Amino acid sequence: MTLDVALVMKLGGFTLDLAFAAPPGITVLYGRSGSGKTSIINAVAGLARPDAGRITVEGEVLFDSRAGVNMPAHKRRMGCIFQDARLFPHLTVAQNLAYGRWFSKTGPEEARVVEMLGIGPLLARRPGGLSGGERQRVAIGRALMAGPRMLLADEPLAALDEARKAEILPYFERLRDEMGVPVLYVSHSPAEVARLATTVVAIDAGQVVRQGPAADVLGDPQVTPLGPRAAGTVLEARVLAHHKDGLSELDAGGLRLHLPAVRHKEGALLRVHIQAADVMLATHRPQGVSALNVWPARVTELRMGTGPGAIAKLDAGGQVVLARITRRSAEALDLAPGREVFAVLKAVSVAPESVA
Repeated sequence: MTLDVALVMKLGGFTLDLAFAAPPGITVLYGRSGSGKTSIINAVAGLARPDAGRITVEGEVLFDSRAGVNMPAHKRRMGCIFQDARLFPHLTVAQNLAYGRWFSKTGPEEARVVEMLGIGPLLARRPGGLSGGERQRVAIGRALMAGPRMLLADEPLAALDEARKAEILPYFERLRDEMGVPVLYVSHSPAEVARLATTVVAIDAGQVVRQGPAADVLGDPQVTPLGPRAAGTVLEARVLAHHKDGLSELDAGGLRLHLPAVRHKEGALLRVHIQAADVMLATHRPQGVSALNVWPARVTELRMGTGPGAIAKLDAGGQVVLARITRRSAEALDLAPGREVFAVLKAVSVAPESVA
């Protein structure tokens, strides 16, 4: 199922003027706050009317300014998940789920939703007695019970602390991998994008600056809407071994990677997000250093920023790796395309939420 969006909306100091396609999986609208992401979600949901444009799902027209079509929100079959769960406080969890079912008789079986989200022990409780992560899981469940053809998630983790985010992320992964319900997901977190996205639509000041896989978008600092500090590498890796000292060993297309213990079993495939700022460069193989990840690499591109920073794009055994360094360091190391270097990464630099 594909969502096709083309719209024009005046938003305060700028105009949202863009077009993109959201294929099956999780499509992340990625950009800084105020770039127009929530307005897109509202337009797709039918909560806001664009000035012009056309929105279709599976070929069905939801909005077409030229044809005068603007399908009411309740007929669009979109499940919405917001920053705050917006559960009915006077109803139990079971009753909140039942409310979702009221909108559709063709949604998934309640038992499947309850099991997938791990909310069985919560069914008799009311929202006031739940943690933030538990409330969001129930909100996801209520949206699924309505049998939506697509979920619209507007920064659903923004109001949660890191522990609660880590609790919720696996459930969005299960939505992507097991339920088959497409998701349009708003985020300004590179780690969330790297972990969840099937497709990324990078937005800046109301414009689409790039669309594609997470590795391509996050790996190109020239188009990363949050700027060079948000640039990073997304590696597809397989778990090789879990060692007794608490480290896991991974293989990313021939590139060996040691990280603090990951929760995945040996042989499992996962994604690893590495921030460019966590990668150091050396012109000779470092000796006597604590970093466990040292990779021979070649500089393929060097981009100087407007300030003191620079981004080096590397080929490390066939894998693209980004390193964010200072201009002074780039000059001192005489970096240029073709220069042979070593990329250095501390194992503990990669946070648990950056591995999925």
